Amino acid sequence: MNYTISFQERAKLALELLSKQSPVTLTMARNQAMRLKAQSKSENKKQRS
Repeated sequence: MNYTISFQERAKLALELLSKQSPVTLTMARNQAMRLKAQSKSENKKQRS
């Protein structure tokens, strides 16, 4: 990774990448959040010691 890139250049690259992605509706985002929340509730979670 190029660490000498400026903040403005990094922001410009991020905007270009985001513009290439397909748009996400609020319903799709909610469904994804609910799915991830359900997956994270595992009965086999490791206990911290």
